[in-house]
Amino acid sequence: MDEIEFYPRYSTHNLLVAMSESGLPPTVFHMLEKNVGRRVLVIVEPQYGYEGVLAAVTHDPPGIWLSNAEAVILRATIAQPFPQVVSKENRSEIFVNVRNIQRLEVVHKGK
Repeated sequence: MDEIEFYPRYSTHNLLVAMSESGLPPTVFHMLEKNVGRRVLVIVEPQYGYEGVLAAVTHDPPGIWLSNAEAVILRATIAQPFPQVVSKENRSEIFVNVRNIQRLEVVHKGK
């Protein structure tokens, strides 16, 4: 019979605990940090989100701060299947937890 190898308990356990505590891969934060200072559209529900300047990215709690933010209502129709912003309301500064974000788009200025 083959012998069974046992590894020290702390080696894999610590790795799994560290991964489960952070919950999000560091690449998500790197992507967010690269876009600090840009205008973004953050979708938190299929028909609701926020648009504003990405001011800061926090790791604990995991989230983003938007400045000059506006709450936006999105609508999609059969003729226009991609959701479009139909209404905006000023919100000043707002914190959005990363776990609530369904989609994040960088808003580019039109020509």
